[in-house]
Amino acid sequence: MLRFISIGIVCIFFLASFSIFEKKTYPDKLSEWNFFKGKLSDLVPSKDVVPYSLNTPLFTDYAEKSRFIRLPSGKSVNYQKEGVLNFPEGTAIVKTFYYSADFRNPGINKNIIETRVLIKEQEAWKALSYVWNEDQTDAIREIAGDEKQVQFIDQKGIAQKVRYVIPNQNQCKGCHNSNDQLMPIGPSVSQLNGNLNYPTGKENQLKYWNKHGMIQNLPSFASIPKTAVWNDPLSGDLNARARAYLAINCAHCHRREGPAQTSGLYLTESETDITALGINKPPVAAGQGSGGRLVDIHAGDANASILWYRMQTNNPGERMPELGRSLAHQEGIALIKEWINKMK
Repeated sequence: MLRFISIGIVCIFFLASFSIFEKKTYPDKLSEWNFFKGKLSDLVPSKDVVPYSLNTPLFTDYAEKSRFIRLPSGKSVNYQKEGVLNFPEGTAIVKTFYYSADFRNPGINKNIIETRVLIKEQEAWKALSYVWNEDQTDAIREIAGDEKQVQFIDQKGIAQKVRYVIPNQNQCKGCHNSNDQLMPIGPSVSQLNGNLNYPTGKENQLKYWNKHGMIQNLPSFASIPKTAVWNDPLSGDLNARARAYLAINCAHCHRREGPAQTSGLYLTESETDITALGINKPPVAAGQGSGGRLVDIHAGDANASILWYRMQTNNPGERMPELGRSLAHQEGIALIKEWINKMK
């Protein structure tokens, strides 16, 4: 009997060990990925790493961001119906958050805070966070999150301070959630349908990807959706720009397949139901977060709208988004206020 028990223990130990060795491991240092060449803090991409940008990016306490993508050798992104992008296994999406010392001189004396890496595994995406050291020579993988006190001079020449919060892995999953699967938020077809300054010159990103074999099955450009630039009136009317802003800042949760689906407030660009958009809709459960307002969006009156109140308050438990900001985005608030006040 003891012999069989011993054999059983050995088998369990072997299986456990096998599963440990089978589990994918990732570098502890950002430098080990070889995303960048030369001095790491210069963020100069390696040959197989391509920069990208978003027409309307997510607001994160005024942090500046650099974005890159690396596809596996010989692989490309598959453009599917309704503008869905299917990234191949092994894709790495790399986003670095930093602050220039003076926003009037962007990129000069920058303080790099963190680099987030999304890796496409066989079944799902994996989120990794790397926190930069004080010397700005490398970034170390961090699971539990972190906080950094950051100072900078804003565009108006005013000194600002922010308590920048680096999310833990569970918080990453909370935002990058679609039908309980971790997914990228930013690089969508409509967000990538804009120009970027490449070393070879300015070019539409989707056309660049297509020319370099990075994307397949791309339809005619006339049929490809395009997200407006939230602060550029030439890119779209007030409604298009406001919807773009709400989509990137709120719709990763407030969508029919997102973690805030029970709210009944859906803020994707494609949403057509005005009640689902929150117009004159009472909240399902806002509590103190309502600020005494009665509807999500009060057409014609931003001050009476819960959505606008939660965007401009900094009170914990009331502010929206819940993660990613401790400062209110004054320019974004102004855009949404104008949008609501001009509703009929």
